[in-house]
Formats: sequence, C-alpha cells, structure tokens
Amino acid sequence: MASSSGLIDDAPLTAFHKKLTLYSSGGPFIDGYAIAIIGFTWATMSTSFNVTTADKGLIAAAVLVGIFVGGGLFGWVTDKVGRHMMYILDLLALAVFSVACMFATEVWQLILLRFLIGMAIGADYPIATSLLAEYLPAKYRGRMLGATFVVWAVGATAAPAVAMVCTHLAGDNAWRWMLASPAVFALVTLFLRLGTPESPRWLISKGRVEEADRSIKQVFGPGYGVEDLGEPEPATRATFGSVFKPPYLKRTLFVSLFWMCQVIPLLSIYSFSFDILGEVGITGNGAEVFLAALFVVGGIPGLFLVDRIGRKALLIYTFAGIGIIWGIAGLVPGLPVMIVFVAVCAFALLSGASNFLEIVYPNELFPTEVRATAVGIGTAASRIGAAVAVYLMPFALDKGVNWVLLAGAAISFVGLAVTLAWGVETAGRSLSQACNAGATEERQPVGSA
Repeated sequence: MASSSGLIDDAPLTAFHKKLTLYSSGGPFIDGYAIAIIGFTWATMSTSFNVTTADKGLIAAAVLVGIFVGGGLFGWVTDKVGRHMMYILDLLALAVFSVACMFATEVWQLILLRFLIGMAIGADYPIATSLLAEYLPAKYRGRMLGATFVVWAVGATAAPAVAMVCTHLAGDNAWRWMLASPAVFALVTLFLRLGTPESPRWLISKGRVEEADRSIKQVFGPGYGVEDLGEPEPATRATFGSVFKPPYLKRTLFVSLFWMCQVIPLLSIYSFSFDILGEVGITGNGAEVFLAALFVVGGIPGLFLVDRIGRKALLIYTFAGIGIIWGIAGLVPGLPVMIVFVAVCAFALLSGASNFLEIVYPNELFPTEVRATAVGIGTAASRIGAAVAVYLMPFALDKGVNWVLLAGAAISFVGLAVTLAWGVETAGRSLSQACNAGATEERQPVGSA
C-alpha cells in the first residue's frame, strides 16, 4: 500500500502514463493544425468565393471564438459529468464539422463551421489535460503535460506539408480538402482514446468511491485501491463562479492573462504566416515548414528546463526575450528581410520553449472540483483575445510588419509583468500542494487534489 500522497504523485512513469500523454496530445495537435492550415487556403478559396480582407479575418477568427466558447462551457461541463465521456464526444463532433467544410457554398457557412470546430477543440483542452494531470506523477507532471502542448507545434508543422499535397492533387478544390483534413486526425485520436479509465480523483470528488477503486485497479493493479490515494473529500461543492472568487480569483486572472499574452502573437503569426513572410519577400511553403519546426525544436529544451528552473522562471525568460527581440526589430526602418526572418525564428524558438505552460500551470493551480473549469476559462480568455488580434491582423499588415512586431513586443512585456506579479512556483510539488501554492489568503486547503 502506498503512502497517503503516494500512489499517483509518487508513482514511477509507466507505459500507461506514456500512452495517456500520447492520446491527450491529439487535441493540441489538431488545434495547431487547424489554425495553421487556414493560412494556406486563401489562394484556392478565392476561386470559389470572393474572399475579402474582412472575410479572411472572420474565417480565421471563427475557430478562435469557438475555442473561447467551447473551453469556457465544456470545462465546466467536464467538471460536472466527468472526463471520460467528454474525452470521446468532442473528437467525434470535431470530425463531423471538419468534413462538413468540404461542402460549404457560402462564406458564412465556413465561418459557422470553423466556429463549431473551434468549440470542439476548446472543449478538448480542459477535458484531456485534466484527466492527464490527475494521473501523472509529480516528478514528471511538468514535462509530460508540456509534451502534449509541444505537439501543437507538430500539428502546425504538418499543416503546410498537407497543404502542398492538397494543392498538387486537388487544384482549385484544395481548400476544401485542407479544411476537411482535421477529421482524419480526430478519428485516429478518438480510436486511441477508447477504453481510457475515468479519473479516480474526479470520481472521489463526486463521492463515487467504488468506481474510483475500479479505475485505480485497472491502472495500477488489483493490489491497490482508493485508500492508497489519500484523497480528502472536498469540504464544499465548487460551482462555475468559484473560479472568479477568492481563493481562486488571482490564479484565474494570472492564467488567463499570461495565456492570452502567449497566444495572441503566436496565433496571429500562424493564421497569416504566408502573408507576414510574403510582405518581406519570403515566399514558398518551405519557409512556413521551417518556422513551424522551430516551435518543436524550442519545445525540447523547454521540457527539460521546466522541472529544473521552474515554471515561473521559464515564463519570465521567454517573455523577456520575445519582447526585447521583437521590440528592437520593430524599430528598424525598412525592415530588411533577414531581420524579420531572424525575429520571427527567435520568437518560434522562445515561444516553443514555454508555450506548454498554458497547459501545465492551470492544471496545477486548481483542485479537482474546478480544474477543468479553470483550464476552460484560461483557454476561453486567451482565444477571445487572439480572435480579436487575428481579425485585426490583415489591417495591421496593411500598415507594415513593423507594427505587427511592435504590438507583439508590447504584449510580451504585459505577460512578463503579469508573471512577475502573480506567478507562483509549482515545480516538484504534489498536485495537492501545487493547487494550494501561493494561496496566502486561504485559511485551509481549497479542496481535493
């Protein structure tokens, strides 16, 4: 029998943990892919529709608004009905809406379908990452949760490659196949997730002790049970509004703001990567593939550093680096091609090194009763800010890339200030200790881990 904090928090890394991490990576992969692929559809889409600058902004922003709604709504639903059922249904919805994009005949239909796809993607963040966080050992939680989000960049890297194939094979209809292609990844991920056990932490928080015991035995073996978790029953039943009140309010603001400051420049670049690089003479899909690959390269050292130097320090260094580099580049008159390329590549490396903290931090800072709700709120807040930025990006590009870089620098410095003021360190702590980190205003534990 394990010690009171032991069975999950002190467990060795097993094949189950690795498979669960892989299965949970499907959502971020599709997110990165679906956002990046839109930037390659404009050329062939124009043969079917008269796509204006405003239409481009709305189509690109629709998926982000959908993530806002899906994350905010289904995070709360996941805390109510459980992780497992939602873990499957959101991917089925994503596949259906993606295929429907093939048959769109009007711009408004594309906007609606991309919004619904965004809802499904937004739902998967709180669903999959909450389930994963509630099974991972403390020693590996940062890098394994982080690995799921590094896969976001893998999805974005795959997008230009698929776009090239679709353009070669489908000609003027390539955009239809590009927008339908996320369905393939959604169905593969759905198949892999079948049979995943429900989170015992969530089951215990709902008083379903016998079911939690079965989940534990399924994962860890017949010699273990709920008594090995040492999970306290929650003192209160949290509601959706709990994350906007003490002791959670400051954590909710921190997660929402730093997440927003990371994704606004990231998603703006991915949605209009072809246009941004084209403005300074860099053309061809090869540049986008290289740029996307840099996010993956940057994520590798980040995954090793997150448990060594800590979450807060990693976030501080990367925000500062991006702000300084983009600020200097944005002030250069005329913007030589090489300076823009170096600035964007530096952003990709630094962003890749810390973007996964968007998944790690909210899952660690909130207890089981509101964990998925909090992840959903963070997802929602970040995407609505990014949606506004993506909608405005075509107009900013009309003024020149300098404006884009200076705006990105300013946003990064805001993220730096928020992290310095409100960030707390959770590295190396059990999930129960992490969700109470920095809660100085609390007089007692906030709930079960």
